[in-house]
Amino acid sequence: MEIFGVDIGGSGIKGAPVDLDKGDLAQERCKVLTPHPATPDAVADGVKQVVDHFGWTGPVGVTFPGVVTDGATIRTAANVDKGWIDTDARVLLGDRLGGLPVTVVNDADAAGVAEMHFGAGRHRKGTVIVLTFGTGIGSALFVDGVLVPNTELGHLELMGHDAEKRASSKAKEDHDLTWDEWARRVQKYLAHVEMLFSPELFVIGGGVSRKAHKFLPKIDGIRAEIVPAHLQNNAGIVGAAMRAATGV
Repeated sequence: MEIFGVDIGGSGIKGAPVDLDKGDLAQERCKVLTPHPATPDAVADGVKQVVDHFGWTGPVGVTFPGVVTDGATIRTAANVDKGWIDTDARVLLGDRLGGLPVTVVNDADAAGVAEMHFGAGRHRKGTVIVLTFGTGIGSALFVDGVLVPNTELGHLELMGHDAEKRASSKAKEDHDLTWDEWARRVQKYLAHVEMLFSPELFVIGGGVSRKAHKFLPKIDGIRAEIVPAHLQNNAGIVGAAMRAATGV
């Protein structure tokens, strides 16, 4: 069974048909740059470009980097234009895609669901936290495999700032941090999250997960197991398609 997944990020909009039996992309993904400013209309155009690239005519799952309620309504927009707030993204994107059925989900929740079903969190019980490091820090919290949606733990305070302003992969680039310097910031962030939730497992996702060997070995003092995401930066696309397959 194939369903289309689209992952809207702060820097790129990427998507592809997903093989839901294998939990992997059925074709090589298409990616376009996220427009700036990332207004609803401009981003919708980017989503349409990605979907049209494949000539797709079925259901579409779309991730969004912020709180999403009822599979449709955007409540926060930290790394895109504030015009998204209170937008019914399901209606907006459905109209732009010519009436295709659209389901919208928080980006980290989508990545987390994919990792729990097909990846590093598979068969894991207890408390598992999936963290995606990119333009911001996304989070997905699971208790015995059940998602607690829209946790947004990237906005916890760390050293007087939003954690994602200090420890996201964008922060690494913006401040020209070495892997050692960035790993220390990530370690402080993980220690704070661990203090609050006491997870058994952290799964580290986002594009930087491809380079996990450069920073994960430098992190110590964390009691939880820490592993890189198996699906890496495709987890959001896979999770979006999974959500679209259920229609909620």
